[in-house]
Amino acid sequence: MTSIISVKELTKQYKDKEAVKQISFDVEEGEIFGFLGPNGAGKSTTINMICTMLKPTSGSIEINGFNVKKEKDSVRASIGIIFQENTLDQKLTGYENLMLHCRFYRVPKEKRHGRIQEVLEIVDLIDVQNKRAETYSGGMKRRLEIARGLLHYPKVLFLDEPTVGLDPQTRAHLWEYILKLKEKEGITMFLTTHYLDEAEISDRVAIMDQGEIIAIDTPTALKNQLGGDIIELSTTDNALAMDEIDAHVEGAEVTVEGDVIHLKVANSDAFISDFIKTLTPPVTRLNIRKPTLNDVFLAFTGRKISEAASGEES
Repeated sequence: MTSIISVKELTKQYKDKEAVKQISFDVEEGEIFGFLGPNGAGKSTTINMICTMLKPTSGSIEINGFNVKKEKDSVRASIGIIFQENTLDQKLTGYENLMLHCRFYRVPKEKRHGRIQEVLEIVDLIDVQNKRAETYSGGMKRRLEIARGLLHYPKVLFLDEPTVGLDPQTRAHLWEYILKLKEKEGITMFLTTHYLDEAEISDRVAIMDQGEIIAIDTPTALKNQLGGDIIELSTTDNALAMDEIDAHVEGAEVTVEGDVIHLKVANSDAFISDFIKTLTPPVTRLNIRKPTLNDVFLAFTGRKISEAASGEES
């Protein structure tokens, strides 16, 4: 497939910190590319450089064949950005917000009205286009922002935590529109999220930590890298159970969350038949599952995806 984004040995050096360390990766045309990492990993710095908002110290970036350093205007015309924060003019109608954006991006005057109707249809907001944005629900505002990001026919849409602050039902509906958009417009999507189900939708995922890309592959391939089974276990005395696991189980990766012991083992059947029946404290809960993307994230970064939203980003 053709690369729509190409990043080569990208570096950002601040006075006392190297925030991004010679990273290289490509994003293929038409894919949903998930970009994950704990806060402080360098995600925002990387995205800001890709989107021409921050000058790299060294390295190169190309988007849609244009060099980010030398052809900024062409790069900006090739991308749409959906910011995490709401940036709509609340006193303008939905239609007026979109018309303002058309003028800003110099969409030809004769195409503006038709294009506005096209993107409003994609996000199902045609019936409310003449109402002020301040009257829209949270989900409707996000859909309007997505419509706004599409107006100038971008090749790549950057989605920064697109569903943050929305309830689960609204999140699910918004993703229906996003996937419909991908099918209808053939657009490439560069996604940051701390929701596991959204990361799973990605065609490929990159995990960044401490300024470096530490993993990049399809969600399925990343999960297969971990292999084995995850056992979730609770007993009447977890402290004693942990001591016995540490003493007698070789090669198990053990973590504790609340009153649940999580073990990654090569073979759950062997573990249960050979050890769990011999535990001194009675077992009160037992669940066996395959690794998830959250387990992958935890294995690579030491944190859960849900924890990656807290703290200060760089």
